[in-house]
Amino acid sequence: MQKVKNRWLIALASVGIHISIGSVYAWSVFTKPLMKEFGWDTKQVSLTFSLAILFLGLSAAFLGHFVEKHGPRKAGTLAAIFFGVGMVGSGLAINLESLSLLYVFYGILGGIGLGVGYITPVSSLVKWFPDRRGLATGLAIMGFGFASLISSPIMARLIISTGIANTFFILGIIYFAIMFASAQYLSPPPEGWAPAGLKEKQKSGGLKIKQDLSELTANEAVKTKRFWYLWLMLFINVTCGIAILAVASPMAQEIAGMTPLAAATMVGLLGLFNGLGRIGWASLSDYIGRPNTYTAFFVIQIIAYFLLPASTNAVLFQILLFLILTCYGGGFASIPAYIGDLFGTKQLGAIHGYILTAWSAAGLAGPIFAAWVRDTTKSYVGTLYVFGVLFIIAFIVSLVIRLDIKKLRALNQTKSIDPEMIAFKK
Repeated sequence: MQKVKNRWLIALASVGIHISIGSVYAWSVFTKPLMKEFGWDTKQVSLTFSLAILFLGLSAAFLGHFVEKHGPRKAGTLAAIFFGVGMVGSGLAINLESLSLLYVFYGILGGIGLGVGYITPVSSLVKWFPDRRGLATGLAIMGFGFASLISSPIMARLIISTGIANTFFILGIIYFAIMFASAQYLSPPPEGWAPAGLKEKQKSGGLKIKQDLSELTANEAVKTKRFWYLWLMLFINVTCGIAILAVASPMAQEIAGMTPLAAATMVGLLGLFNGLGRIGWASLSDYIGRPNTYTAFFVIQIIAYFLLPASTNAVLFQILLFLILTCYGGGFASIPAYIGDLFGTKQLGAIHGYILTAWSAAGLAGPIFAAWVRDTTKSYVGTLYVFGVLFIIAFIVSLVIRLDIKKLRALNQTKSIDPEMIAFKK
């Protein structure tokens, strides 16, 4: 009989993949060195990051079915190859002084590695942790959020000591090794497996696990209203969060009168709260439910965005931004468990991939929109108010999806009809 793997080591392997690909959030460390060495402007260098995020979402959507068909070990290995080649190839692009090659290797190939690597562990984790879905996915996705805190200082020191190209070579080899090794341990649980003591706890009433509303394929899920409710909520949450990350330092100086040094320190702390929000909110969602968690995100951010323009006190200004970033990170970490609740685990990875197209769209829309409003109004105040209105819309959607959930749950309980067919017809 095959020995069952340790689910906590599965979670650790997932963190290994996410902490490697999450280094993309430290891309800004390369910005000034690249501009200084080659004379490229900010837009040219920043496009590399934008391409990586774009292809993250596209590859997650198009290769989600690959993850489900071939399993997390093969998918994780594929992610390691793409991301490793992307990083090493970026070093080659630097040696050849080619911006186009940098776009191809880091933006496109690295971006594909990002997308496949991001969704690879999630489907398995949800199956390994039926009792704590939020905690499990939060642990892995927390690694993505915290990665920049770890990789930024390492990148900065390597650039100074070895040069830009060698930094890409060294990190490419290291990330490939971590991702490849992590992928080899990943696997779904055996058929019919359950954590020790789970059934006993359920029978005694010590643990209540709600049945998934349906068991849908990815192509069936996209035909439901609640899929698009989830997509829109994630899009708004990410659009506003990415925009804030892009302009946090100048906005803090303009509104709260913070010094450039203090604002830079605050930006570093934003990464910390982004990571804490991922594990904190996702874990809490196991107890209060995913619908309540998302509604809480939007209530907090409506208040925060309308208070920010008048928050000239630096401490209050930072507290509000930290709260916003916990909700930003929490949105990413809670969405896989929410998908499992609504659509089941049959093709969770593929559905998650489709949902992540909201991230790609937001990655392009957020910074561009924030810059446009700032240039038009000559102030960040207008941007904050617009974001506040967007979160009112998101709040309404978070209530509407509850009606859809309640209606479907009632149908599942009162009619002896296949829940999957009900959901598919809706």
